[in-house]
Amino acid sequence: MTKRDLVVRIAAETGLIQEQVLDVVQKTLDYIAEAVAQGKNVELRNFGVFEVKIRKARIGRNPNSPEKDVPIPPRAVVKFKPGKEMRESVIKLTPKA
Repeated sequence: MTKRDLVVRIAAETGLIQEQVLDVVQKTLDYIAEAVAQGKNVELRNFGVFEVKIRKARIGRNPNSPEKDVPIPPRAVVKFKPGKEMRESVIKLTPKA
C-alpha cells in the first residue's frame, strides 16, 4: 500500500477531499519523522512504537577481500515494534506446516 492508496481509501470512506486527506497524512508522517529524528519514541496505540536504537560498533568483512577487516562504527537506527493487535493479525499469515 502506498501513501496515495491510503489517501484514496480514507477519502472514499470519510467523504473528505483527497487533497485535505493528503495534507493530514503528510503532516502526520512529518511529525512522526521529526520526533524520531530528535531521538524521541513515537507510540501509536494498537499500531506500534517507533524508537531510536544505537547499534554497537562491530567488525565487518569486505566480500572482495575477506582477509581485510572493516570497522563499522556505532550508529543510530530506527526500530519499529508492532502493537499487539498488528502482531496477532500478522502471525495469522504464517503458513501451516
